[in-house]
Amino acid sequence: MRHNKGFNHLGRTSSHRKAMLSNMANSLILHKRISTTVAKAKSLRSFVEPIITKAKNDTTHNRRMAFRSLRSKTAVNELFREVIVKVGERPGGYTRILKTGNRLGDNAEMCIIELVDYNENMLAAKEEAPKKTRSRRGGSKKKSSEKPVAEKPAAKEETKAAPEADTKEEAVKADEVSEEKAADEPKAEDKSDAQSDENEEKAE
Repeated sequence: MRHNKGFNHLGRTSSHRKAMLSNMANSLILHKRISTTVAKAKSLRSFVEPIITKAKNDTTHNRRMAFRSLRSKTAVNELFREVIVKVGERPGGYTRILKTGNRLGDNAEMCIIELVDYNENMLAAKEEAPKKTRSRRGGSKKKSSEKPVAEKPAAKEETKAAPEADTKEEAVKADEVSEEKAADEPKAEDKSDAQSDENEEKAE
């Protein structure tokens, strides 16, 4: 048991380990994503990210340094021509590890390691997601700006409601006048009946 273990040898000799990481780095640069175990992916990340950082400055010396680690002209050309165009603005963190579960044979923890700027689905999802702001000042400004807009229709409604109220009052007054006239009509009929009776008595 090694206490304070700071380096994973991956169960291989130094030459075998370097050849394996070089081969995996070539595959990652050419195919943009590969599937491997989590332990190998973490070792590959620390191996390939310094190479990508050096590739930001396209000089003969940096190309030779990249070729010393990758041992592939096609991978070096792909790195300096294609990959750097997309990841050149990043200050670091060029790779992403996505865990995919355990392998059936030996239950090893598996993952996918990929170059961050080549996952178009995740980039599209980030662009579509709306930005949430939690500033209280912005909310108070919105409320204050909305108040005068809400008051204008209210004033219009008041002006519209005023003539309606006047018409209602006039209708009520007209009803009262008609009721008074109707109450007076029977009295007039009674007077006419009384006068007709008096005339009959005089005739007799």
